[in-house]
Amino acid sequence: MAEMTHFLVDRADIHKHTVENSGDTEITEGEVLLKVDHFAFTANNTTYAAFGVHMKYWDFFPTREGMGRVPVWGFADVVASKCEGVEVGERLYGYYPMSSHLKVQPVKASAAGFFDGAAHRQHLSPIYNFYNRTTGDPAYRADMEGLQMVFRPLFMTSFLIDDFLDDNGFFGAEQIVLSSASSKTAYGLAFLLAMRGSVKVIGLTSGGNVDFVKGMGSYGETVTYGDINTLDASKPTVYVDMAGNGDVRRDVHVHFGDNLKYSCSVGASHWDQMGSNDNLPGAQPTLFFAPAQGQKRQQDWGAEGFQARTADAWIKFITKASGWTNIVTSEGTDKMGEIYDAVTRGTASPQDGHILKF
Repeated sequence: MAEMTHFLVDRADIHKHTVENSGDTEITEGEVLLKVDHFAFTANNTTYAAFGVHMKYWDFFPTREGMGRVPVWGFADVVASKCEGVEVGERLYGYYPMSSHLKVQPVKASAAGFFDGAAHRQHLSPIYNFYNRTTGDPAYRADMEGLQMVFRPLFMTSFLIDDFLDDNGFFGAEQIVLSSASSKTAYGLAFLLAMRGSVKVIGLTSGGNVDFVKGMGSYGETVTYGDINTLDASKPTVYVDMAGNGDVRRDVHVHFGDNLKYSCSVGASHWDQMGSNDNLPGAQPTLFFAPAQGQKRQQDWGAEGFQARTADAWIKFITKASGWTNIVTSEGTDKMGEIYDAVTRGTASPQDGHILKF
């Protein structure tokens, strides 16, 4: 029986990682074995690791004590099945561990896909537990798997933040400030906000990424972190914090003061510099949990309505974003470690979308 290969991260220090083989691929009645083909690794996955305990991301794919398997979005193939309605050879898009294989227990199967009914996942958001059959996904294209893996989970977050802000009348703001403006979630959100045209979109970024951010055409203004004090603080403003950098967050709050009407904490691309939220002027930072807004909209619009709206926005976005990104595929655990290190340390190019294979 074949063994599974796992890329494991030290939960106490996510800079540390190792590769191990453990467990066999034998399945029991009701189980399906998936062989992970490839997956994307972005700053979003760093956020999963940084908030692994607090947001229960480590709970999806438990492993040995003290270690974690970082969740990733990718494609896998069914290589063994003892579950009626799931056939060997099917290809699935979804939420996987950084492992060569995953055992699942399919429930509520439909033409679109199925949920993993494993007991340890039932207290977690169902959005992460659903596996899409490529044959039942109207937005799927085989030649765009790389772009889908890199952008689709991030774009869903962008879509839901945009919808949340609109749902709340942008909290009366005339401008939206986004940190880590070169991150993929940020520029997905900037793209959607720019399409609305009702608020000015301002991007905060490091000096080396200014030209890249300006070149997208989605930001009405782009400034470096050192130039926050040049922004117009007289207008009601919303801050969407993709970086999670405590110093930047404090600078934004101090600069806008009472005109900061909402402070939305989303990501942690600067996960090791998160700082404190104590004694900040303006609105208190509030963590955005995408699944909650997604579940609300599925109730409001129905499952088909939700899928139709997100697919329409996705197609518009990816048509534009495909010109901003170089898909870079790396194979083997050594390269996997190199890309993991570059992304977690913030040295990866924002123009590269990394796809990893065991």
